[in-house]
Amino acid sequence: MARPRTFDEDRALEAAMRTFWANGYEGTSTQDLCDATGLGRSSIYNTFSSKHDLFKRALARYIDVMTTAQIELLEDAQRSPLERVRAYFEVVIDGEIENRPGGRSLGCLTVNTTVELGGRDPEAGAMLERDLARRIAALRSTIQEGQRRGEIASTRDADALARFINALIGGLRVSAQGGADRAVLESIAATALDALTTH
Repeated sequence: MARPRTFDEDRALEAAMRTFWANGYEGTSTQDLCDATGLGRSSIYNTFSSKHDLFKRALARYIDVMTTAQIELLEDAQRSPLERVRAYFEVVIDGEIENRPGGRSLGCLTVNTTVELGGRDPEAGAMLERDLARRIAALRSTIQEGQRRGEIASTRDADALARFINALIGGLRVSAQGGADRAVLESIAATALDALTTH
């Protein structure tokens, strides 16, 4: 008969996700994971098989929580398309300001992982590509609707605009990691909105 687990696996995964988010994959040791989760090494490896497996599950959790919330925002029919894009920037900026240990933001686990592992870890890279495709599709759809309604005046291709917004969000997150304050981040977002609403 299997011995029942004496810990909350979901809580352990959340703690591991936050540790990888703060330190990166390479910067997180097994001991860091033990400290964060309250588990011993044997419990971690019995449950998650390896640091890499735990990282993949933590990254999947982050993507599921963050991207799902962002896509729901971009698909919110109660708001106009331009309001959805503006709200998307606001949510990102709020998140960066809320997660600021030591005065610098943690950034985004997907952006951080793209920079750290994107070209070196095929499994993480594939997860990031699928996540990017979902976000680009949601942004593109919102922008196309905004263009049809005349709210988004830019005549550039909606896919190009979606990739521009996505790249700008990534840059905004890196700026926050570098210590940029709310006023600077809001100025970056306002400039992007100007680009969408002028010919």
